[in-house]
Amino acid sequence: MVTNTEGYILVIEYLTAHLSLFENSPNIDNANSSVLEVIEQEMSENIIALCNQNQDLTFKQRNTIIREVDAIVYDLQEILSGVVNNSVNSEQLAFIKEFAILIKNLFDTEINNQFIL
Repeated sequence: MVTNTEGYILVIEYLTAHLSLFENSPNIDNANSSVLEVIEQEMSENIIALCNQNQDLTFKQRNTIIREVDAIVYDLQEILSGVVNNSVNSEQLAFIKEFAILIKNLFDTEINNQFIL
């Protein structure tokens, strides 16, 4: 649905262009959230919003979206493998929020294209 699109490739390239935000980030004991926890939370919130905005999605379409999000989170875990368990800092948090919105926008576009066709 989304992971095989040009848009997804561009979003991943955007992430790789900003990997410096995640390099050499220390793991702070007793911090609130890890990078992976924030990724999962932000992706979940945006996909819940997506489904709420598109009440006409079928059960099968919703499951497809969830599988795609799982694949995206897996990709992020691979790309950020060295830091996913580190504490998230404010710059990383802002980037992850923006990234999750970009992913939601890809789904919005794909859903819109499917309903138009």
